[in-house]
Amino acid sequence: MTGIVGYGCYVPKRRIKVEEIAAQWGDDAESLKSGLLVREKTVPAKDEDSVTIAYEAARNALKRAEIDPQEIGAVYIGSESKPYAVKPSATIVADALGITPAVHVADYEFACKAGSETVFVVYGLAKSGEIKYGLGIGSDTSQGAPKDPLEYTAAAGGAAFIMGNDNVLAEVIATYSYTTDTPDFWRRDGQSYPTHTGPFTGTPAYFNHTLNSARGVMEKAKMTPKDITYCVFHQPNGAFPLRASKMLGFTKEQFEPGWVAPYIGNTYSGCSLLGLASVLDIAKANDIILVTSFGSGAGSDSFIFKVTERLEKVRNNAPLLKYYADRKQYINYANYAFLRGKIKMRED
Repeated sequence: MTGIVGYGCYVPKRRIKVEEIAAQWGDDAESLKSGLLVREKTVPAKDEDSVTIAYEAARNALKRAEIDPQEIGAVYIGSESKPYAVKPSATIVADALGITPAVHVADYEFACKAGSETVFVVYGLAKSGEIKYGLGIGSDTSQGAPKDPLEYTAAAGGAAFIMGNDNVLAEVIATYSYTTDTPDFWRRDGQSYPTHTGPFTGTPAYFNHTLNSARGVMEKAKMTPKDITYCVFHQPNGAFPLRASKMLGFTKEQFEPGWVAPYIGNTYSGCSLLGLASVLDIAKANDIILVTSFGSGAGSDSFIFKVTERLEKVRNNAPLLKYYADRKQYINYANYAFLRGKIKMRED
């Protein structure tokens, strides 16, 4: 079988509440929380970026995989918040983990599904026998302009998955991707903040791709929602994935374990992967997990996994998502604006 050999996650400890952001702009915090179904989000420190987040998540994945890093034949990072405009991020992580130099490395980008596409690629390479193990990572410190609706949800975090054929803790049963040229969200070169098309990001973009991709992978696997133990979707907010799960016929019990946006926010490339990590933190042997990502532009990748007995043996080798989620330090808007570079400081 081919599937997940190790997984890991990481989110920063700093948080800002919706109320704190709303107070700066005179917005109604309660309406925002009930509409977005997000109450707070993660905020990276000055020394945290998509590379450090990717490293922490990947290090945790290695702990669960229990393999020699030198056996990893490919390292890919998906992100839309690279610290360097021209310099790969994956080389830094691969070197820090002791994987280099005999390894194929690349950075990926596809808005919020950049993380899932790295997992898709290393899965394919491992399944074909081209590599023994591959490391796919989704990591972001996402951007939202001041007073933009995105500011309430754009967060930071990441998850990493090692795919291979030995000691698999969750086997891949089926994959399916659904993609069109739907320009609902973009950020041009040199721009600090992205542009989005408001309501257009809903039905034509998120729901069209998410629902069709999820239905496609279930049809391919000859499954229905009744055959699925847990479902995970990309979470630009808390409301969209909840609505998608209901439209597909999933129950609250199937959906809630992977619903992380309400207390973390939208971690972009890490979002659906963090939802998967949250589910793996509680899943048992023979559980079936559906994961569907979404990236603006637009496309969705779907996976169906079947959990093996190995998961329970290695799960506690690294921190669970709950550990990072419960480790909180709340900050005010001034600190948030400083940490996210929204305030220009004097250069000495």
